[in-house]
Amino acid sequence: MQQITLLLTSLPDGILLGFVYGVAAMGLTLIWGVMNVINLAHGPIIALGMFGTFFLFIRLGINPYLGLVPIAIAGLLLGVVIYFTAVHRVINAPHLSSLLATFSVNMIIIGLATAALTTSPYNVDFSLGGFKLGSATILGTRLVAALIAILVTGALYLFLYRTRPGKFIRAVTNNRAAAELMGVPSTRILALSFGLGTMLAAVSGALIATFFPFNILSGGGYELKSFVIGVLGGLGNPIGALIGGLILGVLEGIIPTFMETSWVPVIEFGLFVVILLVRPKGLFGAKK
Repeated sequence: MQQITLLLTSLPDGILLGFVYGVAAMGLTLIWGVMNVINLAHGPIIALGMFGTFFLFIRLGINPYLGLVPIAIAGLLLGVVIYFTAVHRVINAPHLSSLLATFSVNMIIIGLATAALTTSPYNVDFSLGGFKLGSATILGTRLVAALIAILVTGALYLFLYRTRPGKFIRAVTNNRAAAELMGVPSTRILALSFGLGTMLAAVSGALIATFFPFNILSGGGYELKSFVIGVLGGLGNPIGALIGGLILGVLEGIIPTFMETSWVPVIEFGLFVVILLVRPKGLFGAKK
C-alpha cells in the first residue's frame, strides 16, 4: 500500500518532467534527422538556456516564461553560427569529422563558461505554488513547463508540415540532392535546421532551470537522456521525441518506488541498449 501511494505521488511529477525532456530530445533528433549529424554540443547548449533564464530573471527581473522568447531567438542564432563555423565544412565528411567538430564546440562552450561562471551551482528562485492531486503535489512550474512543451511540439509540427521552410526541411531530409535540383537552398535549410535544434535545446534548458539548481556541466545529463529518448522515439522523428520523453519521465516516476534512485540511469541506459539491439530505428521509426 505504501508503494502504491509513493507511486501515485511520484508518477505525475515524472510525466510532467517527461514533456520537458521531450523538447530537449527534439533538438538532438531534428539535427540528426535532417543532416545525419550527432550534436555533441547539445548538453552545453541546454546549460546555456538555463543560464539565460537565470540572468534574465535574477538580473533583469524578466519572468522566466517571457524570457523564453529572447532565449529561443538567441538559441536559433547561436545554432546558425555553430553550423557555419563548425559543421558546414564537414557535413558530407565521415561521421567522425562531424562528431569531432561538435565535440570541439562542446569543449569551447564549457571552457569559456567555466572561466566566466565557474562550476558553482546557480538557482532560479521562482515558484508558482502547487496544488494537490490525490496524494501528489503538482508544482505550478512543472505544469506550466509541460504545457509549454506541448505548445512547442505543436508549433514545430505546424512549422514542418504547414510552412514552406518546413517543407524544404523535409525535402532535404528525404533527398538532399533531389531537393537541390528542385531549387531548394540546401545550405540555408541545413543552417535553419541546426538553428532550430539548438533553439529547442536552449528552450528546454530555460524550463529546467525553474526546477533544479544547475551549473555549466548540468546539461550533460540531459544530453544523455536526449540520446535515450531519441532512440525510444526514433532518431529523426521530432514528434516521436515527445512520446519518448514521456516514456522516460514515467520510468523516472516508477523506478524510485521499487528500488534505489541510483538505479534510474542504469535502467534507462539498459533500455537504450536493448532498443538499439532489437529495434535500431526506435519504437516509432524515423519520420520523413
